[in-house]
Parts: sequence; C-alpha cells; structure tokens
Amino acid sequence: MATSAAGNPRLLLRRLRDIMQERTSAQDRLDRLVTLIANNMVAEVCSIYLMRAGGELELFATEGLNKDAVHAARLKKGEGLIGDIALNARPLNLPDAQSHPNFVFLPETGEAPFQSLMGVPILRDGLCLGVVAVQNKTRRLYDEEEVEALQTIAMVLAEMVASGDLIAPTELEETGIRRDRPWRAKGAAIVDGVAIGEVVLHEPRVKVERLIAEDPEAERRRLDTAIAALRSSVDEMVDAEDMDLLGDTKEVLEAYRMFANDSGWLVRLREAIGTGLTAEAAVERVQSETRARLMRHTDPYLRERAHDLDDLANRLLRHIAGLSDTAAGALLPENAVLVARAMGPAELLDYDRARLKAIVLEEGSPTSHVAIVARAIGIPLVGRVEHLLDQVDPGNQIVVDGEIGEVHLRPGPEIVAAYRAKLEVIAQREQEYAALRHEPAVTLDGRSVALNLNAGLAVDLPHLDETGAAGIGLFRTELPFMITTRLPSLRRQTELYARALDAAGERPVVFRTLDLGGDKVLPYMHLDAEENPAMGWRAIRISLDRPALLRYQLRALIAAAAGRTLNVMFPMIAEVAEFVRARALLDRELKRAEKVGQTLPASVRAGTMLEVPSLGYSLPALLAVADFISLGTNDLMQFFFASDRGNPRLGDRYDALSPAFLRFVKSVIDAAAIAGKPVAVCGEMAGRPLEALALVGLGISSLSMQPHGIGPVKQAIRSADSNKLAAFLNQRLDDPGHSLRAALKSFCERQGINLG
Repeated sequence: MATSAAGNPRLLLRRLRDIMQERTSAQDRLDRLVTLIANNMVAEVCSIYLMRAGGELELFATEGLNKDAVHAARLKKGEGLIGDIALNARPLNLPDAQSHPNFVFLPETGEAPFQSLMGVPILRDGLCLGVVAVQNKTRRLYDEEEVEALQTIAMVLAEMVASGDLIAPTELEETGIRRDRPWRAKGAAIVDGVAIGEVVLHEPRVKVERLIAEDPEAERRRLDTAIAALRSSVDEMVDAEDMDLLGDTKEVLEAYRMFANDSGWLVRLREAIGTGLTAEAAVERVQSETRARLMRHTDPYLRERAHDLDDLANRLLRHIAGLSDTAAGALLPENAVLVARAMGPAELLDYDRARLKAIVLEEGSPTSHVAIVARAIGIPLVGRVEHLLDQVDPGNQIVVDGEIGEVHLRPGPEIVAAYRAKLEVIAQREQEYAALRHEPAVTLDGRSVALNLNAGLAVDLPHLDETGAAGIGLFRTELPFMITTRLPSLRRQTELYARALDAAGERPVVFRTLDLGGDKVLPYMHLDAEENPAMGWRAIRISLDRPALLRYQLRALIAAAAGRTLNVMFPMIAEVAEFVRARALLDRELKRAEKVGQTLPASVRAGTMLEVPSLGYSLPALLAVADFISLGTNDLMQFFFASDRGNPRLGDRYDALSPAFLRFVKSVIDAAAIAGKPVAVCGEMAGRPLEALALVGLGISSLSMQPHGIGPVKQAIRSADSNKLAAFLNQRLDDPGHSLRAALKSFCERQGINLG
C-alpha cells in the first residue's frame, strides 16, 4: 500500500516541488499533482477546483473522476460541498458526504459511488483561490494529521495558482490575490504637497522563498527563538507606555501581546512545521487560514483584529528572517513613498530625507506626532487611507496628493501625466518664490512685515537661509522631547538651543517653553486620561504644577543664550497671574546663573502666547508685565468658537476670516499698540496668503509659519497695499455674515494681488 501523506509529509512535499519546477505546461503539472496526491493520501479521487472570474469554481484537474468533466464542471461559491469549503475557507471531513445537507451531485463528474470526502481551501493572504479534495468509495474519516497534510499541500498549490500560469492575471486580480489594476483612495490631507514615487513599506513584508523544511527540529528552534524575541519586543512597547510615539494605540498593542502569548497560535505553528514546512512557511500558512476565517466574520471588531494579526505575523516573520523592523536602514529608491499602518516621529527621522518624497498611512491625524515632524521637514502626508496595506505591493507606482488627501496606486498614464504637469507648475512657483528669497517682505505702500519660521528640530534650521526668513518666530521646544524615549539631558537641550541661535545669527529666535499635554504626550510622562485634554492639564499648567521641569528647561535656554538675546514665550496662559509666576521662575534661574558665575544673556525678553480668549480681556495688566504677545491662532480659534479642531465634522465649520474673530484680533493689536508692545502671529493662519493679508491689514507686522509658506506669503505682501487692505477690512468687521473670505478674495483679484 502507498505511504500516506501523514506518515511522510516531507517526501510528498519534495515530490510536489519537483513536479512544480518541471518545464511542462501548467495543466500537465496539475494533472500529475492530483495523481501524486491521490496515491500518497491513499484516496481513490483527488480533485482541484480553482476560482474563476465571477466567483465560480471550475474543476481544473482530477484523478479518479470523469476526465471529460475537467474545465466543464462548475460550482458557484457556496454551492455544494466544494463551494461550502470555498465560501467559509475551512476544511470539511465527511465520512458520508452524500448525507450532508449541502451536497450537490454533478452527474458529469461520475462521483456517485464515492461516499467520503475531505477537502481544504487553497488560501493565499487569507483569500480563497480554490479547493483541493480527496474522496473514497468507503466510509472514511480522515485523521487530523491527514487534514493537516492536505492543508500544507494546498499552501504549495497556492503558490502555483498565484503565479498566473493556470489562471490569467486579470482573473486573479478579481480574487484580490494579484494587484495590478489602478486603485484610488481618499484619505485625510495632513501635510500639503504632491509626489509621484515608488512604494516602500515601512514594515517590510518577508517573501517566503523556502517552503519545505530539511530539518523540522531546526525549524522548531528557529520558531521558538523568534516567538521569544517577538514577545519581548511587544512587552517593551506596551510597558513603555509609548503609544503616541509609536503611532499604535494601547488597544492594538495589547491585542499584539494577547496574540503573541496565545498558546493555541504557537501549537498551530508547530503543527504546520510538523507537516514539513519551514518556520516562515508555517507562519504564512497559519496566518492565511486565520485571516480567511476572521475576514468572513460579520463582527467588525473581529474583522479589524485580522489586520492586527497580519501586523503581528509580519513582525514574527522578520524576527525569523533576522531582519530589522523597518526599512529605514535599507537603500531607498530615489523617489520613495513610505507606506505604513502607523509610525512614530523618531522612526520617520531615521529615513534618508533626500530620497523620501511622501508618506501614506492607514491611520494618522493632523495632530499626531508623526504629522508634526513630517510637517516640520516638509514631507507630504496623507492619512486615514482605509485598506491601504491590503492593496499595495512594494515597488508599486504611487501618486500622493497631500493637498486634497488623495492617493492613486498603480495609476494609469493619464493620471501620471496630469500630476507631472501639476508638479511642473509647483516647481515653477518654487522658482518664483526662490527668486524672492533675498527680497524684503514690503507692501506697495512701504510697510515692512517680518516673515519668520516655525521650527523645533535641527532639521528645520537650514530653512532659515533657504527661505530668507527674518528669524524663528516660534521654536517649539517640545518636539525634541517627543521624539526620544527619555527626558533630554540639560547638555543636549543646551546644545540644540545654541544651535538654533547660531543658525539665526543676528536674527531673532523666540523659544516657546514646553507645550505638553493635549495631543502632545511624552512616552516617559504619565498623564491621566481627560475627557477634554485640549482644555485640560497641559502647557503652562503642567509647567507651573511641576516647576522643576520648567526650571530645567529655562536653565538650558539661559546657558545657550550666553552673551546673546534670549526671547522666551510661555504657552497657554489664561490669566495674568500665570504669566507672572512663570516670569518669576525665569528670573530665579537668571539669578542662579549669575550667582554661579555663568555668562548671562545680553538681554532677556519674556512674552506669552495668546491662545485663550480670557487673556484678551486682561490686556492692560498683561502688557504691563509682558514684553511681547504672539497669537497662536490654532488653539485660539478652537477656544473662541468652542470647536474641536480635531473633529472632522467641525473642521470647516468656522473660518479664521470670520468678522467676529478678526474683531477680536484687532482689539489685541490695538491694545498692544497703545502699550507700545509688539504682536506677532505664529498659527497656521499666518502661513496662508489670504489670511496673512488680512492680518497685515489689521496691523500685524510679524508672521511666523512653516518654511513652504514664506514664498507665497511674501509674494502676496509685495503685491498688496496695506492701507487699502486696512480700509477694506475696517469697513467689514461688523459684517453679520459667516466669513469675509469671498469678499477679501474678490478684493485681492481687483487689486491685482498675487495669491499664488
């Protein structure tokens, strides 16, 4: 009697591999495979059905049934026992198949005499490509080892089917196993910019090349070592409370830990190795089977867990293969577009920014840490692109439009041509802006406006000279704290602040003290959950309640500014008393520095962000003690309108060019002018040409923005008359309408103002 597959699975797999590598037609190889399987499974019938376009299963090869039925017999998905296996992506093992309620008799196959049936789905990436089944005339319940053996055989068959030799790639594409057609998705526009590039997976997939094991014990040891390393790495991520920094939620990481420690998962992996597979192939097979089951579940929570398991399986495969967790160390293509489910800011900074053109994420939000860093280094970013990783393959061409949040994967030539034309227009504008780099931002009537940079990382500093900025109007000191896993040392902080001052030279640098809390959480700082963190314990409130942290930072700033001007700005001040307390801590550190013989700054100016409307009603008292004010329009707008700027339903509901908001801004400017104190604007409003013109018309003479905003804003200012702007706005500040945007835009068009 022939040796059963369960008895010698590796021998069968080697024979299968040899047949698959023969230089004969795909159909001939398939015919030989069913004969080999039938003999080794001690079965009188072996049949292979493959999925065709439209969801029908076609008999492609058989040993034991009527040969004339090959390519003639068909079953719909869900029809009969074969269709049931395909629909539910699970094996059936029936000693009396004809008594099963789903049994369907196909007379053309001649299967009437056969009673028992055991069939398994042919799976790839959780998708069903077909079914392989064995049958016997006598009642027979196949044992678990035989079912396992046939599942392993099905995995090997999946490689053959996915190659496209048996079914045309266009048909395979309908099953989802091949991804060749264009795919378009709409996500969230997080960082402006356009790119055409080549997909690079942030967490690379491991392509399983070797399916059949030579030494099962060695494969088990490789698996056990990788499992231990995986569990350790997941524990470190969860226990570090590093959720925001890593881009993964606590729920996802806890799911990782649960799956990684699931004994049933490990048992299935070991059993797969026992059928003759390598450790990598075992992970791929078990994951494909698990994913197939979860993706057919009606519970959306369980379907989402399929993605978590995919991530975990990919991590395990990288541990087995000895590969790094990210592609940062690999040589990137010249036009790399990074694709990921989520990622952290420190990981982004590991990549070669000369080659990185854009980022696309399944998750991500405008306020996430990775978005903050991407915005700082000028990398277009689109987030919240659903099913992205299910559709993408490394090396795919991709178009990313960060202006409207659109992604085109494997785009057609007309899409590529349209975006190449758009890039040419953008490049032409950049040349125009570059030509203005050394020109002053002066209106037609001679009013000068200082255009400054928003910065926070060392990578921002070269933009000072590249853009011709007047200085750094907002240095966000919390960014270096966010991209490390521990509190930056006093020396490291001092070096960074000194580097910013060195880069600016004679130009001013305004350092904002730590603006933590809300959407900016440090991995090494525990904050209690709050119902409304934007209005909770954050920024100056943390600094005043934990003065040692603020004093530590002020000490570094004083040391960095030795012999130079130091501009310090406190965030989220809601009442004058808070500013007075913060200023007292600065004075205390200055006295300490003088006492120990440290070189002091040549001069010190202390100002405040105005982000909380209440402070606008204490301006006389504030301006008596503060040296300057900077309007942080991002937070100011959300508090002014009681509108969460992170809520997509409210994102466009209120406008910065609302008459009410502009009246409030004007009142601050007028009060500061009476007190002889300068007012600047450092929110996003400052970096958009139309809004910047409104601010200039209201009397603002200092704006701070992202590097890409300086060129367009300068161009607009140089083509405008500030007196005419002021007259236009003053006539409309009492307008009862929603916004002055349309009216101001029409005014600019009539005046010939260049808005870009």
